[in-house]
Amino acid sequence: MKATVVAHAVQGLVKYHGLRDVARRIPFHDSISVCAEALRTVTTVEADDALSVDSVTVNGRLLPGGERARAEAVLEELRRLTGYKGHFKVVSLNSLERGKGLGFSASGFAALGKAAGLALGAAMDEVSLSEAVRLGAGSATRSLAGGFAIWYADRNGRSYAEQLAGPVELDLGMVVVPIPSDVRTDEAHAEVLSSPLFEARLSRVNTLIEAMKDAVRNRDIASIGQLAEEDSLSLHAITMTGSSHIVLWEPETIRVLREVLKMKAEGIPAWYSMDTGPSVFINTFKKHTGEVAGRLRQAGTRNVITSAVGDKPKPVMEHLF
Repeated sequence: MKATVVAHAVQGLVKYHGLRDVARRIPFHDSISVCAEALRTVTTVEADDALSVDSVTVNGRLLPGGERARAEAVLEELRRLTGYKGHFKVVSLNSLERGKGLGFSASGFAALGKAAGLALGAAMDEVSLSEAVRLGAGSATRSLAGGFAIWYADRNGRSYAEQLAGPVELDLGMVVVPIPSDVRTDEAHAEVLSSPLFEARLSRVNTLIEAMKDAVRNRDIASIGQLAEEDSLSLHAITMTGSSHIVLWEPETIRVLREVLKMKAEGIPAWYSMDTGPSVFINTFKKHTGEVAGRLRQAGTRNVITSAVGDKPKPVMEHLF
């Protein structure tokens, strides 16, 4: 049986950084994100008893070692949950191929898990599916939940995500600036314990989580933007002060941040946000997305994408093979 799913990449609002349990991809603390409707992964999965091995192709290339192992971890967990003994053919395409820190690993593994479950005709509960996709990428739990979502590091012994608000409940618009980088996200996550600032983050992050939950509940876009800015600086400060002193920002990152600060000084509601990478999300009210995007283009930023909030993964009828 074959199934195709469209999932949306995520912007971390209060981001996770580092893994308490690397093998099971369980983080040190809860995290909150929002799906970006304009950033999409389309994945087709076919369950085929005639296959002798799984085949996973992303953006036209077969996945290499480490990346393939993460996909295999998800597929193997689905086999365990459903009792399926065969293999899968997987073909996946992202709406963008360049740009680091855009949350496509989240949408990729969320789409993989959802499509594989549908291909098997399996009626899995959302928590179990969330825990399965987590084995590929932790943030996939939040892409699977859709809209504004929280990923629990440990809730009654389980680590999964659930939706806090749907895609049309808040007046949030996003402007996205994709910026490429060769740094692997896992390299930055692996070093958190070597930063002298990490303990300070752990002592503060639960306060940020509660404040962000309140902001989402109260539909307070300004507070969401301000808190996401604060959290972005905290995350990158830890990355920069880890043992390898990894600097993820590129010159284009700085140019975008400076332009956002100029807009803010002029009274334009705009707040920057960055995940583990140089790419920048700018949060604003829906009616200001065109204005913010226009200012960035005038300042010389060519690749600018506007986005609404994305929903949870949805099945579609147009297959990739």
